[in-house]
Amino acid sequence: MNILALLLPLALPIAIFAGIYLVGWLRVLSEYERGVVFRLGRIVPKPLGPGLVILVAPPVIDRMVKIDLRTIALDVPPQDVMTLDNVSIKVNAVVYYRVIDPIKAVVEIENFAYATSQMAQTTLRSILGQSHLDELLANREKINQEIQGILDEQTEPWGIKVTNVEVKNVDLPESMQRAMAKQAEAERERRAKIINAEGEFQAAQKLVEAADIMEDHPMALQMRFLQTCVEIGAEKNTTIFFPIPIDMLNAMSGHAHKNGADTGKPFGKPWEG
Repeated sequence: MNILALLLPLALPIAIFAGIYLVGWLRVLSEYERGVVFRLGRIVPKPLGPGLVILVAPPVIDRMVKIDLRTIALDVPPQDVMTLDNVSIKVNAVVYYRVIDPIKAVVEIENFAYATSQMAQTTLRSILGQSHLDELLANREKINQEIQGILDEQTEPWGIKVTNVEVKNVDLPESMQRAMAKQAEAERERRAKIINAEGEFQAAQKLVEAADIMEDHPMALQMRFLQTCVEIGAEKNTTIFFPIPIDMLNAMSGHAHKNGADTGKPFGKPWEG
């Protein structure tokens, strides 16, 4: 009885201490988190979470590593690359990846984020070094898919899924920028000349068609002449013109040729004796 009386005052502090210690066994994991647990050094086969999880005497018996399952945007720093056609450029990119197997991400690799970053840099330099500059600028989507496929294959043993890779900026030397500007300007001038020539060709075709129609229908030429007269006199101006019938010109031309044939002298050269 005396022993119980002595222990009774200690019961409340012991209960409080035990409660605090047991609360330390509890962990709360968010919806996007998973917990990889090591129990006495051996991994628990199934990750814990999300929600409330209970660990046994942490960190003596159980030790938990939290893994974020959200997609991570990894910024690849600018890389000095020599393209296949010997052009020195600086290229940076962004890699989107996420953890699909938390146990592999903890057990198979020491630091999966750092390893993925290094793998992205080396793969970017390797792939761009096998491409021409024109191909890099024109077929960037194809190069993005190629880099993404290689990264995804290399990081799959680590439980990482690379969802997308985007090459952001391609910094060219100033001399190359000037050369490309001259090339683009020459290309625009070439296209302008081709378009102008095509327009002249189409206009010539239409004029030939119009001449054929007027040859078959002489009245069409007369109507076009009258329309021109109307256009000239549409506004107030001081232009004076004298319409001469084409038949009269034809008669005068025929008469002149006939006189030239009778005299044996060519028409239109009065100075020749």
